[in-house]
Amino acid sequence: MFTRRLLQFINALIGLALLAAGGAAYWFGWRPLPLASGTAAAPVSKPARVERDAQGLPHIQAETLEDLFFTQGFVTAQDRFWQMETFRRLAAGELAEIVGPPAIESDREFRRLRLSRLAERRAATVAGEDKVVMAAYARGVNHYLETHHDKLPLEFALLGVKPRPWRIEDSVLIGLMMAQRLSNTYKHDLAREAMYEKGDPEKIQRIWPVRTGADEQPGSNAWAIAGSRTRSGKAALANDMHLDWSMPGIWYMMHLKGAGIHAAGVTVPGSPAIVVGRNDNIAWGITNLGFDVQDLYYVDAARDRQATVERERIPIRGAGSEPFQQFVFSSGPALPGPGGKVVALRWNAAEDRPFHLALVDLNRARNWAEFREALRDFPSAASNVTYADAQGNIGLQVNGLLPIRKDCDGQRVNAPGTCQWEGFIPYEELPTFYNPPSGRVVTANQNPFPKDYKYTVGGNFAPQFRFQQIVKRLDERKDWTPGDLVKLQADVYSPFSHWFARELVVAFDRKKATNPELKTAVDQLREWDGQMRASQPAPLLVTYATSHLRRSVAGKASKSPNIEWEPYIYFAVLESLVRERPAGWFADWDHELLRCLQEGIDEGSRRQGRDTRKWTWGEYQKLTLANPVTARIPWIGGYFQLKPQPMDGSSTTIRQTTLRLGPSMRIVVDFGDPAGGRLVLPTGQSGHMLSSHARDQWDTYLNGGSYPIHFHGGWEAKAVLTLTPE
Repeated sequence: MFTRRLLQFINALIGLALLAAGGAAYWFGWRPLPLASGTAAAPVSKPARVERDAQGLPHIQAETLEDLFFTQGFVTAQDRFWQMETFRRLAAGELAEIVGPPAIESDREFRRLRLSRLAERRAATVAGEDKVVMAAYARGVNHYLETHHDKLPLEFALLGVKPRPWRIEDSVLIGLMMAQRLSNTYKHDLAREAMYEKGDPEKIQRIWPVRTGADEQPGSNAWAIAGSRTRSGKAALANDMHLDWSMPGIWYMMHLKGAGIHAAGVTVPGSPAIVVGRNDNIAWGITNLGFDVQDLYYVDAARDRQATVERERIPIRGAGSEPFQQFVFSSGPALPGPGGKVVALRWNAAEDRPFHLALVDLNRARNWAEFREALRDFPSAASNVTYADAQGNIGLQVNGLLPIRKDCDGQRVNAPGTCQWEGFIPYEELPTFYNPPSGRVVTANQNPFPKDYKYTVGGNFAPQFRFQQIVKRLDERKDWTPGDLVKLQADVYSPFSHWFARELVVAFDRKKATNPELKTAVDQLREWDGQMRASQPAPLLVTYATSHLRRSVAGKASKSPNIEWEPYIYFAVLESLVRERPAGWFADWDHELLRCLQEGIDEGSRRQGRDTRKWTWGEYQKLTLANPVTARIPWIGGYFQLKPQPMDGSSTTIRQTTLRLGPSMRIVVDFGDPAGGRLVLPTGQSGHMLSSHARDQWDTYLNGGSYPIHFHGGWEAKAVLTLTPE
């Protein structure tokens, strides 16, 4: 009897616990999910309709400009408001207020850059249609907050955060955050300057080349091809932007129609309009140009009387707050420099210029001339923007606020009074390519400036390997289809790694080495086809050897064994050194290559054992994506992350994949494609971890697939929401 009652009591407790867990899951997890069907009163002038398709992509239709962007703000907040909140806090240096000490250094960095102050100043200049659009978007976000203040995303409840209303300043701030992510050459300037303390100037200049010619160097990928190269006979465009991994990803899919706008593609949560995509007439894609838009200057904070001092406090969750003091000089804000010195940063994003959204004009552009005019004041980091249109034209436009420099030392932090900026390169003189005879334009963060360009060119460019692979593949055929272009975006052949593997084999053969462990590794490299597949050992062998050669070269130049050197260009630098084998670096280059391979084997053995035949690249490159807040919930946190995934690709493959970054989206638009385009995100549309669209694109993304945009209609509406005037 006692045992039966005990079991009944235990079962009752379990039932209550399950009931409580279910109630908590409903209250904090399911209840905040978006209202996607039915009708809802809203401050719109006429009904606005939102149809969500099978991937959760919202197809928005509204009659007025204000209603269109109000609805965009509302719908984006429905799916991604926690992400929007973290974006604006990250950029403003206010993350520590909600997550505590782990975010304090990030807050200090963004406050040093003064993004919040810059956003306030820039937002005050917003006028005309830009103000109408941005204010409508903010009202849409705030309508979501007003109607959902008691059922915000789970993260708000877990951290006890109450968001403030959305402002135009917040949208500007997010734009500045994107520019900051893509404009970090000053950190390379600091790393290079540190080398000069003990290093060999000639060698340092060799490994930090000043790029001034028309060398073709890739990064994020974008290309456009004429109808002579497609099966449809129409022009086509492809773009995949490479950014840091996150869950959810940085982009949000959207289809807007109304008030003279019909555009689809991806948006940045927190900012109105389509960033990359298509309209009825044109398609466009973006890669970061990499042009150097930042300079550092030595300053004397104690003696410079022109400096102003900004004082504030940084709130820290669970630890009160800390004082923050920022000196601002005539050349820019103070930053910690090498050897304890103070440097000031001049950055084009901090220039006093009126803010122009430009994206609305880009979304409406009907031809090459209107496309170029829209980019004139594009408020982004310096970019290469590819173009294709329904008439069969293709092109590429470089845009951005690029400084004209005088008396600069491209290799050093500048002394006070030197390296003056004499305005910016006129837009009309930036490189433009339109309908080239080749029938293709390819951009991957390359240097597009001609060798005899009248202005000094420099930047943080990448080596040529991925660009060459894109061109090689595109030139193999004349019948490209949208599906084939999607597959090309997933290409994982590494020209650099394949070449370097062969150099290691030649070195081994030339030295007639007898080390059995080396021989086993070299035999694997000898048979390898250059594909960076997760299941193979050779990619890991060559990566370890490359890494040790990089450290060795940096040590020789800096005369310091522990200094970091990892600019985008380093693969090309290593290739140049190995090909030329200049004197003064290593007594025997073959010996050095084999030494790096052996050290790589030793390093890898500590992780995957001594038998290199059992190694896999995917064990080394195993990616885990997780929501940084919900993944920490005890017992059930694992549900809010994707299981560790061995990843194909590398930093020198078209499918650029590392543990830090990867393709943040993939889009292909062929003007002969009835689907109107193909698009995929890494995880999914929703930022709600209990949504069916939080991770539903992951498998398709991994397998190199994509989904139809249904630009011309024909999607299956899985949910329909109508916003009606209040």
